[in-house]
Amino acid sequence: RFSDPERVNYKFESGTCSKMELIDDNTVVRARGLPWQSSDQDIARFFKGLNIAKGGAALCLNAQGRRNGEALVRFVSEEHRDLALQRHKHHMGTRYIEVYKATGEDFLKIAGGTSNEVAQFLSKENQVIVRMRGLPFTATADEVVAFFGQHCPITGGKEGILFVTYPDGRPTGDAFVLFACEEYAQNALRKHKDLLGKRYIELFRSTAAEVQQVLNRFSSAPLIPLPTPPIIPVLPQQFVPPTNIRDCIRLRGLPYAATIEDILDFLGEFSTDIRTHGVHMVLNHQGRPSGDAFIQMKSADRAFMAAQKCHKKTMKDRYVEVFQCSAEEMNFVLMGGTLNRNGLSPPPCLSPPSYTFPAPAAVIPPEAAIYQPSVLLNPRALQPSTAYYPAGTQLFMNYTAYYPSPPGSPNSLGYFPTAANLSGVPPQPGTVVRMQGLAYNTGVKEILNFFQGYQVSTLKKKNTQCPYYLS
Repeated sequence: RFSDPERVNYKFESGTCSKMELIDDNTVVRARGLPWQSSDQDIARFFKGLNIAKGGAALCLNAQGRRNGEALVRFVSEEHRDLALQRHKHHMGTRYIEVYKATGEDFLKIAGGTSNEVAQFLSKENQVIVRMRGLPFTATADEVVAFFGQHCPITGGKEGILFVTYPDGRPTGDAFVLFACEEYAQNALRKHKDLLGKRYIELFRSTAAEVQQVLNRFSSAPLIPLPTPPIIPVLPQQFVPPTNIRDCIRLRGLPYAATIEDILDFLGEFSTDIRTHGVHMVLNHQGRPSGDAFIQMKSADRAFMAAQKCHKKTMKDRYVEVFQCSAEEMNFVLMGGTLNRNGLSPPPCLSPPSYTFPAPAAVIPPEAAIYQPSVLLNPRALQPSTAYYPAGTQLFMNYTAYYPSPPGSPNSLGYFPTAANLSGVPPQPGTVVRMQGLAYNTGVKEILNFFQGYQVSTLKKKNTQCPYYLS
């Protein structure tokens, strides 16, 4: 007979976690390779016999807000964590799961939150959480209650619904709903893709950590603050291309380490047809390359030929897809929309707030005043090396769905030769600052925060030396 038996929890308890909480690094693991539809209860069953801390199973989301097959799991003790590591490559269904050590900081990044609204919503314990996606922006709590009906009543009625909004209060189309038991939740999930108004609604099992992640991301400020009024001249109308002319190409599937030189080599003879400032690299919400780029060509014919001859050519052992598109479509994608064979899908922010700046009379000519100044990233000029070499690689953050006004690429600012360029004189940048000794994991966000208060006109990052052009 055991004198002091250790108790094993019968079931996993959901709960919240504060960002201020101290978590022992020796109690956290990272599970990788999870089925995308798995829940925190599935994770608890995978680690059956080990005590997971309350609210200690946090499913990770990718840049698009979808589960990426990873989870961070916090155990009650180091001993249980060590036993969990021994389940490395055990199976969940037909998939084997990798289990690695992680840190308390890793867990807090995913599961931690400070929102009182979320804490109040999750204060009802032992509730099953369901995530709704694709709601009409005008949907109300009463309509959500009616959508689920009497067979799956929501805990607390309208109090059991949490709508996700942007910082300015606009709805994102997402919501979380609480149900008192598994039976009600299963009845609710059967309504997956049922219509609410004229839109079908996607339903998924969710977790407290996922609620925290989604609310944190939607309510956070953009990685790049709104810039000061642009100080470079707005181009005259003759340089603004008609939006319906398909004189651009889109490169998809680029190696993440691809450089401007790689793109020029890839395009070969067509590299001479690239407009000045015509290369636009797309970054994800973390400031890293997304594998996409847009190239502005000198004519629609050359764009068509480039798309025909370069489609599915290889770059560093990866084949790259090349599509012809227009400047309007390019801007659309850079603002968070998608462009595919089915046409354009609008960005999540259908009515982004408009920001205006007073136009400096000495810089912007009267005939150009009709163009609204851009609030997006300023074009970034590299030192020209050859006549056809694009004067700058544009880096644009594609925030997808997390920010109220995702940066995009205006087709009327900085894409084409200025008067100085046309005369053969390269544009004169502002002060040049060289940064040395940066940490290898330093990202765009950290560098921009470092220069907060200064207008950064140009960015080129190579190894650990990052020249900045400050205006």
